[in-house]
Amino acid sequence: MVVTGDARGLVQQIVAGRHRLAADEPVRAGGTDTGPSPYELLLGALGACTSMTVTLYARRKEWPLSSVRVTLRHSRIHAADCESCDTKAGYLDRIDCEIELAGALDDAQRARLLEIAGKCPVHRTLTSEVSIVTRLAESRGA
Repeated sequence: MVVTGDARGLVQQIVAGRHRLAADEPVRAGGTDTGPSPYELLLGALGACTSMTVTLYARRKEWPLSSVRVTLRHSRIHAADCESCDTKAGYLDRIDCEIELAGALDDAQRARLLEIAGKCPVHRTLTSEVSIVTRLAESRGA
């Protein structure tokens, strides 16, 4: 994946293999709103992975799941307000994720699919220790 942007604005062109999309910020944040914000893209990745994981599991079990809808919201909360968090000072990022499952599923199947949703690879990445190594590339000129 490669992301490029003109330093005069905030629009970023994202190239992932043969796929292209734009990221931007809303006008109120100094962007031109020509694409989702970076946090919206992050939420989209989590939502897509969650839906795919649940769908594949239900398909493998031959359960009557007809569709999945994942609604996500990102916010910052006081660490003290998070009972299940280790951090108790400052702020934390919080993602609220609501999953709607359509189909003739029983309560046990719905509970299991909710459990499986928390095991999607993107969810695991976001809740694990992550190491990001950033370095400068060789300059290609102006």
